[in-house]
Amino acid sequence: MLSAVVDLLCCPVCRAPFERADRTLWCGQGHSFDLARQGYVTLLGGAGNNFRSDTTEMLAARTRFLDGGFFDPIMRAVNEECADDSAILDMGAGTGHYLAAAVRHCGGRGVGVDLSKLAARQISRLDGRIGAVVADGWQPFPIADGVIDVALSIFSPRNVAEFARVLAPGGRLVVVSPTPRHLTEVVGSVGMIGVDKEKSVRIGNSMAGYFTRTERSLLEYPITLSHSQVVDVVLMGPSAFHLTEHHVTSQLTGYADPMTVTVSVTAAVYQADSVTDS
Repeated sequence: MLSAVVDLLCCPVCRAPFERADRTLWCGQGHSFDLARQGYVTLLGGAGNNFRSDTTEMLAARTRFLDGGFFDPIMRAVNEECADDSAILDMGAGTGHYLAAAVRHCGGRGVGVDLSKLAARQISRLDGRIGAVVADGWQPFPIADGVIDVALSIFSPRNVAEFARVLAPGGRLVVVSPTPRHLTEVVGSVGMIGVDKEKSVRIGNSMAGYFTRTERSLLEYPITLSHSQVVDVVLMGPSAFHLTEHHVTSQLTGYADPMTVTVSVTAAVYQADSVTDS
């Protein structure tokens, strides 16, 4: 459904708006970008980075885990921030789980952006008016100025200046981030990457001059996971780059199966300041 969101996109080379002709996006300056067979488009501009993108195995683990409903309270908190007919941007969208739920909730449309082509393929298969884009979240977003009602940063990095640029007047940025207590039982048992105790301070500092926080809530609750579900929650994120399924399974020997694990995240809502550096 990329056609439903073409007006929200812009050329990553010159920032001009796009028109779609068959399976190609064209801008007025003559830059063109072909749609992949699966329906997503790659809009990479500028220098690349050294970040690793999600693998097939990571996306599969994330799909299994999120489909289990363990993070549904987070999904509902995000949905509540999306008014009817919102244009939603999800940066670092991964499988598109939260974006799809938000679009269904508000009856709007959405753009799911991720550096992983594998993720974009999965997003492109979602129901509803959702377009999938491959782009680097640390480069200027391939999104037009002031067209997004709700921007989502859910367990993903935050290019604060770009979020401020693309939000429409009155738009909001929803940031979901883990606290140091998030999945602490798993972190301690298998060596999963933990959360920096200064993370909330760093997020707040990064927002200064661009956004003012209007809401903040703590979502903390226990979940019960089998050992196979613990493997999924570990290997669906960046810990997958240094841990293996065999290692995680072996480290769980001797732990209760199922085991009780703490979910602990903050959901914060930000409004753009009246004057920003764009």
